[in-house]
Amino acid sequence: MGSCPYCRSTTLPSDTICYSCGRVLPKGDRSSYRLEQQFSRGSKDTTYKMAKKPSKRGQVQTHTGRKRNIMKRRKNRFRSVVMLFLVAFVMLSPQAREHVLGEFSGIDEMIQAAMAGYHIYPVEASYTLSKVAEVQNNAVDGYITESILIPPTITSAMGSVSQFDYTNGDASMEPMTIQKTELITVNLGSQSVNVPVDGMPSKEHGDRITTSEGHEIWWPSLGTDDNQCPIGKCVKVKMNLDPNEASSYSFDIQVTSYSYSWWNDARVKSIVPGKSDGINIENSGSFEDYQLRNSQKASDFGAKLWYDRGGSASYAINGQDAIVKSAADQISSSLPEGKSDNVYAFARAAFDYLHAYVEYDREAPVTARSGPACLAGNLGDCDEQTNAYFSILRTKGVPGWYAFGILGDPHFTNEGWEAHAWGYIQLPLKDSWCEDRSITLETCFVEAPVDVVNNKWLLSTPTAYMDWVETADPSGQLIFDYYHPVKTLHTGEGGQIDRTRSYLTTDDVNIAGGSYQVKKYAESFK
Repeated sequence: MGSCPYCRSTTLPSDTICYSCGRVLPKGDRSSYRLEQQFSRGSKDTTYKMAKKPSKRGQVQTHTGRKRNIMKRRKNRFRSVVMLFLVAFVMLSPQAREHVLGEFSGIDEMIQAAMAGYHIYPVEASYTLSKVAEVQNNAVDGYITESILIPPTITSAMGSVSQFDYTNGDASMEPMTIQKTELITVNLGSQSVNVPVDGMPSKEHGDRITTSEGHEIWWPSLGTDDNQCPIGKCVKVKMNLDPNEASSYSFDIQVTSYSYSWWNDARVKSIVPGKSDGINIENSGSFEDYQLRNSQKASDFGAKLWYDRGGSASYAINGQDAIVKSAADQISSSLPEGKSDNVYAFARAAFDYLHAYVEYDREAPVTARSGPACLAGNLGDCDEQTNAYFSILRTKGVPGWYAFGILGDPHFTNEGWEAHAWGYIQLPLKDSWCEDRSITLETCFVEAPVDVVNNKWLLSTPTAYMDWVETADPSGQLIFDYYHPVKTLHTGEGGQIDRTRSYLTTDDVNIAGGSYQVKKYAESFK
């Protein structure tokens, strides 16, 4: 037997590829072969060496010594599908071809759209999400406390009175609600408690409810005290546990949620609201507009260094790092002539850049990689790709801030829910677009979510439950508190309180308004 020079896995004398790593196994030189023969009479040459140059993609060596391209069949199949698509397009009437091309910038983009993968999302959904915590006290005595956020009503204007400030007062437009809480029930052991959907009026610690099993619940005002809510309205749960006692608590929230798009493009389906007042490359403003309009968001969320976590990870967002600036320069140089200062074009191109060069990592470290680390390794989960995206944007002063919550699949199955992080960005609309609609320039921005890993560009869907959207805090303490909602106290040597978290959908899920596809391919600016 021999071994692979790449991954050191065991190989057989007849092997021409390594079945562990898939690489071609070139034989060693004849001197190595003769040396081996002295110690193993009658054996075949099992000495392998690394190739001087990599094999062509898809090419392997067969047992006869010939090379064969195992990708050839796949390429031929792709070409066949493309040819079939083009023939079908040519067969259409001139009017039909014009209509089809009206949705794309050219034949190449039309082919990309036809071949692209996609996600399917519902327009509207009502469901009950349960956040379940199983706890086990392995100490002599102890308790666990958790701050569970009560989400505010989320609107298309992030809670503003109106989406834009209209100077003539004739075109006032109420923002659309995109997430609304209908009912909150907290279950502690065997007892259930209904909580006001807005957490009002507050129930402070002195007025807490104590269950028959000795557990406690209250929903206090905001503050820095351990018995108050640190970042937003919340429910405080305290589980007092006897030695070796196991129990559970859950936060059940009934939600109605809607799709909404801030992107004005032919790729946005008409059944998704918001498109008509959205942004694209043609009505986008410039980087200078942030200064001219004195953008508060740019002041709050535009710094090149953000959220210092200390240690080797340091800043989660870093727009000063060399690899980030190099990526930003590459993105800028890819834009068409005359669009180098177009904010929309840069932000969208950065979104597509990450799709092309960064893979999703399901084994990401506990402490999220910084933006530079994500780009350097071409690898990252949701937090980390958001860090990378914001790092790139902040090289140009484009503000971006975090959104946190829970992501489910389009069918709301219990296997699909997981903790999730994404972002919001602010994009200016150009002066003439704002003035034609009598919108005050200082308010003429689009503020919309961007979920890089799930290919959601300026799009909110019912499958993303929002816990909290970051508010300005130069210290980063609010983000830290979001990531650390649990506190425990236990006694006894070696003892601890174990907690496991899961998410599931309870009761029926009601989906209305139909569904739509979101395809994954880069936007063309030609």
